[in-house]
Amino acid sequence: MQPYSADSAHLADSSGAFPEAAGTADDSGRPALGRGPDRRRTPTPRFSLYALFGGRRTQVRREGEREGTFVDRYRRGVVLLIAWTALMNAGDSTFTLIHLQSGGIELNPVAEFLLQTGRVGFVLTKAFFITLALLVLVLHKNFVLARWGLLVAAGTYTLLNVYHLSLFF
Repeated sequence: MQPYSADSAHLADSSGAFPEAAGTADDSGRPALGRGPDRRRTPTPRFSLYALFGGRRTQVRREGEREGTFVDRYRRGVVLLIAWTALMNAGDSTFTLIHLQSGGIELNPVAEFLLQTGRVGFVLTKAFFITLALLVLVLHKNFVLARWGLLVAAGTYTLLNVYHLSLFF
């Protein structure tokens, strides 16, 4: 059997179907190309090694399929938004410790509880939970709730850092 190609239309019978040997066609009726199983049979998984080791897809192929899908790689804007939020979280931790050393008080009861573990415990625990939340949001970036979560987190931390800076004046 000859491999399927665009110029193999002469192989089709009058019904338009291609002659095929048993087990050589995929679900669409086209002859299989012999490159292994069709990777499109299953969607990209939520946790994929391709995300860490060089996946190829940064977006869905058809715009109508964007919502609720996972991709191997992330666009620059999403990566910058995550980096900005992480930077603002680090700034919030730093400013909190500076203000507390200057005689300020912590108004957030969760942060007050974390501060009882010490400065290093506070910073590491806060960074761990924010990083975990950001990872969940970035993995689900093609879900509307996650996109809103990323924007709200970045905006909230930015405003919080502006507030911290205003306390210096």
